Amino acid sequence: MVLTTTQSLILIAVIAVATHITRGIPFILFPENKETPRYILYLGKVLPYSAMGLLVVYCLRNVSFISSPYGIPEALAVLCVAALHLWKNNTLLSIGLGTAVYMVLVQLIFK
Repeated sequence: MVLTTTQSLILIAVIAVATHITRGIPFILFPENKETPRYILYLGKVLPYSAMGLLVVYCLRNVSFISSPYGIPEALAVLCVAALHLWKNNTLLSIGLGTAVYMVLVQLIFK
């Protein structure tokens, strides 16, 4: 599907407006001079862990333990991420090196 210049500009404008609206809604609903509701504070505490759990499940959903390579690259990458995070407590380092380890394993070792 090829868009004209006008269609592209309209699309970009709609996306920009939608992004600004979704980013601004929390400031409208929860102004600084008003106390934040307890359920929002609760969600702020539990949702990051839930999102990480969801991402782990999503990433490992197609791993097959009954055919080669039996989930070994994924298991090693998960162990690498967990060990690095426990050792350095740096999320970016853990995810970055875990991804690199996984890519090396699947591209070079477990072809």
